[in-house]
Order: sequence, then structure tokens, then C-alpha cells
Amino acid sequence: MKGLVISASRSIFTVKPDAPGLGGEAARTQVACCIPGKFLKGVAAYGKPLVSGDRVDFDVDPRHPQRGLIREVEGRKNLFTRFNRQGQFSQLLAANVDLALCVTTPVSPPFRPRFLDRVLLQADKAGIPAVIVCNKQDLCEGGRADPDTEERLEDWNRIGYPVFRVSARTGEGMDELGRGIAHRFSVLLGQSGVGKSSLINALVPDLYLRVGSLNDKYDRGNHTTAMSVFLDVPSLGEGTGIIDTPGMRRFVPDRIPAEEILCYMREFAPLAGKCTYGLSCTHRTEPGCKVLEAVNSGVIHEDRYESFLRIYGELAGSGYDD
Repeated sequence: MKGLVISASRSIFTVKPDAPGLGGEAARTQVACCIPGKFLKGVAAYGKPLVSGDRVDFDVDPRHPQRGLIREVEGRKNLFTRFNRQGQFSQLLAANVDLALCVTTPVSPPFRPRFLDRVLLQADKAGIPAVIVCNKQDLCEGGRADPDTEERLEDWNRIGYPVFRVSARTGEGMDELGRGIAHRFSVLLGQSGVGKSSLINALVPDLYLRVGSLNDKYDRGNHTTAMSVFLDVPSLGEGTGIIDTPGMRRFVPDRIPAEEILCYMREFAPLAGKCTYGLSCTHRTEPGCKVLEAVNSGVIHEDRYESFLRIYGELAGSGYDD
């Protein structure tokens, strides 16, 4: 049989069968599958071999129809990953998605644009279109965030990332967001506490996902989603689904050499190799640096440039403090 991986927990992979010709009830069945042996052919080494959004071939145990064995993973059109610094491995977050929803907030937890710059970098590396979802607009006086936050939101929009200003609590902007993700598979990404579960509850009220509270001392979120989970959203149109991912406090880009960062930050990319010192330019002090010229002329936002320097320093091994 063929099916869609809904979630992956250690060695158990929950699969929703396509179940052609087996009837509606069978098509809704979820099968708890294992992988025979330790490895799955054709899957690169990650923390886990499969993730929500993967499509697989599997066999159902004839004596236990709710159990099965995965035989093969179908070819992936994309993968969204991050580098797990604690475990020193590439961590799968989602597969085969059409859109990355990068969630932030103007306040509570505090706005962290450099976190989103890392997520956007990873999305562009994976070839996944990305949008910004600024939740908790109801906490902004007059419906607008502070000037610095608005400036960054507008700059992201300028360089090609659509921005949705929404409030899961009041419903502001949720209809527009729903139309934006209709008929697509999306992956929801963001820090703990930005309200990803609340957004899903607002989009799909009958799911009743658990919503966490902020840590009063640090004004940051507590984890409520322990693993990536695929959620079917037929109310927004056929083929609509959301992969909810665990909240993250830090995001380290995965499998991107430091010297290639320039190629995946979209307003930087046209300048690659055009500096006086070519590809050896560090884009810090060199005369004839096209990146510095673009920063000075406003083509590249100063804070995006700062993100670039920090990511480069991190991936080059010189470290940084976010």
C-alpha cells in the first residue's frame, strides 16, 4: 500500500493509507508502522529517517491491520531541515511541502527578525516558497507594531516574502491567511510561544490543539508540540494540509556552507562574485564590495546584512551570540 507519514516518533511512523478502492472508513485509518532493520534504502542519514509529509510504500500486518512495515520512501520533492547542534545531526522537520509559514510576533515573545532570517534562508535553500505570518496583532497599539518591527516586515515584503498580519485570538487576517494556504501543503515554523497551535485552532476550530503559555520570567514560550505532525485541513479546500512543527528557541541552518549563504539570501544573490575580490570577498571591509555598496544604498537592509554576518560567522565556525 501507499500512504502519507503523519508523524514520526522514535521508531514508530504513523501512516495514513491512500487506500484506493477500500472505502471511506478504510481510507481514514492510520497505521503504526516500523522500518525492518535499522536503515531504509534511499534515505540519507538524519536524526530520523522519515518525517511528516513523506510518502511511503508499506505492508499491513494481516493479523493486526493497524500495524505495518515501511518498505520504501518515495522520491521527495523537497525537505525542510535544521541542524540540531545538541545532537550534531540534520533534523528533518517536513517533507514535500508547497509553502513555509514563518511565524513571528511583534511582542510577547519579543520580535526576533534574525531567527526568521535563518528560517527564510533554509526555505530558499530547499526551494520552498516562504511567507511571514505576524501573529498577535491584537497586542499592537493602533493595530501596528513598533516602527522597527514594521520596517523589517515591510523589507521582507519588498524582497519577495508576502506578509500576513493576523491575530489568532481575534480572527484578524485569518480569512486572508486561509485563502493563502488553500489547496497547499504548508509547514508551520517559529519560536516557542508565537502561537502556532493557536493559529491552527483558529483555522481548524474542531482540532482543539493544546495551547501553551509564556514563561513569565523570560517572556518566551514553552513547548507544546513535541514532534512534527501533519494535519488535514479539508475545510480550506481539497488538498490543504499543515505540518505543525515543534517550537524552537534557536534555528541553525542545515547543510549550507558559509561561502554559499550569499546565494540563498535573495537580495544578496545577484551580487555573488561581482565584488572586486570576487568570491574571496568577506563583505566586511574590502574596497569594491558590492554587498557593502548595496547596504549603503539601501538595497540591502542593515539588519539583514547583520543577519548575514552572524550566520556566516556561525557556519564558518567563528561563533556568534544571537
